[in-house]
Amino acid sequence: MPEEADQVRFATAPTDATTEVFGTPEPLTTDAAAPLLASRLNPPVPPEPVVLRPRLLDRLERGAGGPVTLVLAPAGWGKTTVLSGWARGERDGPAPVWVTVAEGDTTGRLWAYLAAALRAAVAEEPDEGPPPVPDAPPRPEQLETLAAALATRERPVLLVLDDLHRVTDPAALAGLEFLLRHGDGRLRLVAGARHEPPLALHRWRLAGDLTTIGPDELAFRTDEVADLLVAHGVPVPPEAVPRLAERTAGWPAGLRFAALSLGAGADPARAVERFGGDRPDVAAYLRDEVLTPLDPAARDVLRRCAVTVAVRADLAAALTGRADAGHLLAEAAREGGFVQRDGGEPPWYRPHPLLADLLRDELDRLPAEEVRELHRRAAGWCAAHGRPAEALRHALAAAEWDDATTLLLTRWPELAPDEPAPAPAAPAPPEPPAEAVRRDPELALAAAAERAYAGDPAAADGQLRRAVAHAVDLPEPRRDRFRRLAAAVELGLARLAGDHEEVRRAADRLRTTVGTPVGRPEAGAPGVGVPAADPRAGNGEEDDVRAVADAALGLVALAEGALTTAGARLGTALVAARRAGRPRIELLCASRSALLEATRGALRAAEEHAREALAMPPCQGWSSRRDCGHAYLALALVCWQRDRPAEAAAHLALAGPAGAEPGAAALAALCRAGLLADGGEPAAALRTLAAARAGAPGPELGAWLAAAEAQLRAAVGDLEGARALLDVVGDGGSPDPALALASARLRLRAGDARGAERALPDWTAPEAADWPLPVRLGAGLLEAASAGSAGDGRRAGRLLEEVLALAEPEGCRRVFTRAEPDVRDLLATHLDSGTAYWATVSDLLRDVDAHRPEAPPDASARALDEPLTERELTILRYLQSILSNVEIAAELSLSVNTVKTHVRNIYRKLDATRRREAVRRARELRLI
Repeated sequence: MPEEADQVRFATAPTDATTEVFGTPEPLTTDAAAPLLASRLNPPVPPEPVVLRPRLLDRLERGAGGPVTLVLAPAGWGKTTVLSGWARGERDGPAPVWVTVAEGDTTGRLWAYLAAALRAAVAEEPDEGPPPVPDAPPRPEQLETLAAALATRERPVLLVLDDLHRVTDPAALAGLEFLLRHGDGRLRLVAGARHEPPLALHRWRLAGDLTTIGPDELAFRTDEVADLLVAHGVPVPPEAVPRLAERTAGWPAGLRFAALSLGAGADPARAVERFGGDRPDVAAYLRDEVLTPLDPAARDVLRRCAVTVAVRADLAAALTGRADAGHLLAEAAREGGFVQRDGGEPPWYRPHPLLADLLRDELDRLPAEEVRELHRRAAGWCAAHGRPAEALRHALAAAEWDDATTLLLTRWPELAPDEPAPAPAAPAPPEPPAEAVRRDPELALAAAAERAYAGDPAAADGQLRRAVAHAVDLPEPRRDRFRRLAAAVELGLARLAGDHEEVRRAADRLRTTVGTPVGRPEAGAPGVGVPAADPRAGNGEEDDVRAVADAALGLVALAEGALTTAGARLGTALVAARRAGRPRIELLCASRSALLEATRGALRAAEEHAREALAMPPCQGWSSRRDCGHAYLALALVCWQRDRPAEAAAHLALAGPAGAEPGAAALAALCRAGLLADGGEPAAALRTLAAARAGAPGPELGAWLAAAEAQLRAAVGDLEGARALLDVVGDGGSPDPALALASARLRLRAGDARGAERALPDWTAPEAADWPLPVRLGAGLLEAASAGSAGDGRRAGRLLEEVLALAEPEGCRRVFTRAEPDVRDLLATHLDSGTAYWATVSDLLRDVDAHRPEAPPDASARALDEPLTERELTILRYLQSILSNVEIAAELSLSVNTVKTHVRNIYRKLDATRRREAVRRARELRLI
């Protein structure tokens, strides 16, 4: 039959007992009685070639353990492909039942398919008995009967509803929602839709029972992009794969378009660079599936806002003149995928890279003057909101040459690039005409600064040469100013290239301009663009120069691992930036200064400066995720040294972009390895340290990583490996104090107490004040523990008190809580003998005990013939202190005689004759 050849089959509703409901069934409506398409009751065959993505299948399998799982994304994100692959996969229990919702389905038609699907589930387990499944929209009593029947099933029914966004009437899903709530978890819904269905999802969401898989998870990762290209037989060079993932943002449909396009070309690598949303096939899909369904006003807002890379509500209002532009953007971003919203406040919106190509193509079809007006509005808004680089690009695009020159002259310190602009980058503005550059060479410098900031060094260098060629005949005062601006552009290009020596030379050239009188042409002269009363003259210019030059030198020093030099340079730049009122440079310097303070153990200052940096407005405006990443990394190190691992891990996760810089990457690895080791994953910690040590910049960071790795190797029993590592790293002469401390610890662990004493660095020497505080504390603690082991309790107590005095102001705790086991006894003894830091030591002891392996259940109770009462345990904790019985009685609002009675009972039960002995015995039993 033709129908069979085309694989189009029909199924009619059966008439057996499964169709019965209590009472007489209502007559089916015309819609419900129509034949059912089998194609809508079976998962479709995924398009070839199929790329398996186990992470998504696992995510669906885990989500199907709860009542509702939603796969939400716009068109082309592979919802049906993923759901079909999961539904067709092998599993222990019955396969999911499938319903594809069609456009225009009435309530009756939808329930006819739901009834057929539920009957299919019953057929998988005939012993369960048929539930009363109604074919028509069920009455309340029928729903209750069906829910009760589902609740008695041994295994749940997995129901997949694809294209659920086609259901717009909440009443159509009211019965399904009732079954989900009252079927005792035996009906589980897995649905694919372009937006949230009309279900009361908030209840499941608040209960933590809702699983949502969105565009971010559906997007192909770089390795999955490579798998897709291999499956299509497209020979793309490995280095082009990340670029394709970036251009498509992992959009599955876009990647398939790309694979088909690349397969037909002779140069796949070049084709990747040229692949964009303005290709006819991609553009047609985006117009039909993304733009056409939008409200015309929203589409117009997106098109006009395409002059910028990203937009927020007030900028959109300025560009379009619509007060509701922000609302329209929020609606467009609600589904995610093609209009992405960041987590800032106020939020920024960025179109998908391929959609941005299409929107710019549509924007170019507007009249040229209308486009220039959009750029003029964008330039004014960006200049007023602390975004000078974007303002400069828009001024050049609008051919506002005087405005562009003014931005360079007044905002040049904020135009220094930190890194290439992230994709998708805006198109380059047109080059200024030759006549305008001859009249005003600073205009070409402005174009060079804009291209450098955008991460296009070749174009920037060309504009710089053009500017220099036309500046030969400038009068002397103006030439001095030009020389300063040109040096700043050269410094930016050197930073982009990562050429540290050229950065130093360019910074020196820029610094030589400090003190040079910068004259200004008289008002009205061509190309001036700066008022005569410019506040950047004189001392302001000197602060600007120092801020830019020292910030660049500080970044170079940090990248090379010269932490002391980096701290000094960035500190100087921070002061100058604050005086000059340059918040962008202030953020850059403050975030990295916080990181350097954290590495030195100045935890309070690091925490304060990191939070100040994160609170600065540029963190939500400029492209400064990396700057904020350094602040988060500083907070991670602070929390790690204070032994708050959960907080440290949370901050470390937010520090992601900072890990791209060598110096910060080494510090992040040090923190990450420590957290892994503390969490019981020493092998992963060792791999992290070894990888970081191989690429660590500078000897200091390398020594810290080697010391941490050696200590961890020794802790897992690899003494030979630890010793060999220290011998190799410390072969360069005078050992780093961190390496010396690690060597002393290693010798002590091997039983060589005398050798450990010789290897231990002098933590009390004047030069030790410049060591990282954790190293100094570790050395002091090791010396105190050694004195205690040698029987010199008085010296051990004195040394420990000095260590506590150093640690207390900064809140350093990890050096105590994660130390060798004998440190615990040292702290306990010190608590008994009296200390000015009783509360701190008491807390440290509690934390040390918390990190110990769990004792067998009721071990302490079995060790005592008669357990201590709650009141006796309370008084026992006070016995650790130096408080007398009278003072303990006052603290607890008890009589002295009552306290004495409890103390006598404590001594009897612990088989002790005095306070210190009772405390020692209680600690052995882990009662305190």
